[in-house]
Amino acid sequence: MDLDATIVIAHSEKESAAPTWKKSFGFHPMTAFIDHGTGGTGEAAALLLRKGNAGANTAADHITAGRLALNQIPARLHRQVLIRTDCGGGTHEFLNWVNARRLKYSIGFNLTEDICAAILALPKDMWEIAYDAGGQVRDGAWVAELTGMLDLTGWPEGMRVIVRKERPHPGAQLRFTDIDGHRFTCFVTGTRPGGGRGQLADLELRHRRRARCEDRIRSAKDTGLRNLPLHGFAHNQVWLELVALACELTAWTQLLAFHGGPARRWEPKRLRLRLFSVAGRLVRGGRRIRLRLDRQWRWAGLIASGVTRLQTLPAP
Repeated sequence: MDLDATIVIAHSEKESAAPTWKKSFGFHPMTAFIDHGTGGTGEAAALLLRKGNAGANTAADHITAGRLALNQIPARLHRQVLIRTDCGGGTHEFLNWVNARRLKYSIGFNLTEDICAAILALPKDMWEIAYDAGGQVRDGAWVAELTGMLDLTGWPEGMRVIVRKERPHPGAQLRFTDIDGHRFTCFVTGTRPGGGRGQLADLELRHRRRARCEDRIRSAKDTGLRNLPLHGFAHNQVWLELVALACELTAWTQLLAFHGGPARRWEPKRLRLRLFSVAGRLVRGGRRIRLRLDRQWRWAGLIASGVTRLQTLPAP
């Protein structure tokens, strides 16, 4: 489950619209998406509308969004949930909330002075090779653990701090937090250490895959999140519920009906062009309801896209 905030621009005066940290004007909703992996899309579990000047690291909003999202999952499966956020979720209050519910977590962490000092003190043989998105060795990137070199008093018990060191690509502009000519990012997790080398790289790759949340947010904006059409704040929150419902219907349609084909990963714009805009009609006969589509499109579209599960439905 990936939590992240995004900015929604308001082009007119709306209730609770305010200047954002990007110098724009609008809202700053918090989103929670259930990630279905690389082979599918994400399911919108919660869309929480917030004022434009709401903070990116507000623990109360992360907790509210997380609680709403967990309500979509059976309680018996909660211990299998992995919560992922960027460094906006790396607060005492949110991590304590996650740890109290015995949820797995992988959450970004800010580079403090203590962490920077620990990074500089790390021996060279402590760095392990990092993996790329495909799980293969990535040249110019390393990972290491800092847990034993930091004072983690006050943080959840068992929390591990893992750092990634990366050689910037040619032409990249380094930030003032970068050390020794490399770019560093940190995250914390409660996953216990395993045997053998490579586990740190696996945990870092698992955390980095939270970037798929950006794809989920982009798809949600193509499904109605880009603009909030109503004036009242409560009315626009209802609009977000409709957007979340549309995202869920799309995700489950792709998961169930388009399994095994490229259409399972299509984003809303392509789905509208190639599937949703096709004319069809429901035909009743033989105690069944059948979906009739244009014959030419049915053969050229369904077969090419790998759609194999649009079968007849039993009559109610």
